[in-house]
Amino acid sequence: MTPTRYAFVKANWHAEIVDRALDGFLEFIPADKVDVYDVPGAFELPLLARDLAASGRYAAVAAAAFVVDGGIYRHDFVAQAVVDGLMRAGLDTGVPVLSVSLTPHHYHETEHHRRVFASHFIEKGREAARAALMITTTRTRLTGIAA
Repeated sequence: MTPTRYAFVKANWHAEIVDRALDGFLEFIPADKVDVYDVPGAFELPLLARDLAASGRYAAVAAAAFVVDGGIYRHDFVAQAVVDGLMRAGLDTGVPVLSVSLTPHHYHETEHHRRVFASHFIEKGREAARAALMITTTRTRLTGIAA
């Protein structure tokens, strides 16, 4: 039987922005079907996403983070590691793991940028929810065809 619950993992770094992705996600998937988990930062997302996907309790796992350029090149490596790790978690477990990990080229700690990216995260959360519903529906149909 295919699970009907979803996991949403979010990084606490820039939580005021990242949490908006959950708001968008919950516009399409009811809150009572979503378990929410927090991690310190983006780098910790793939490990928990893999563990949640491997648990067999979730139809899909969404992972959200905001990786910003703090003036050093570390953000490039973190962003790549996160996306690669999330993809590997999905492929290794056979459970869709969706990335809502964004890495803007130019982010400044201003009210304008916080507003712009918070709004963008709402839309990315919506996109992740639509993708989760679509991929789980398609995979359920494929299972029925293969049976």
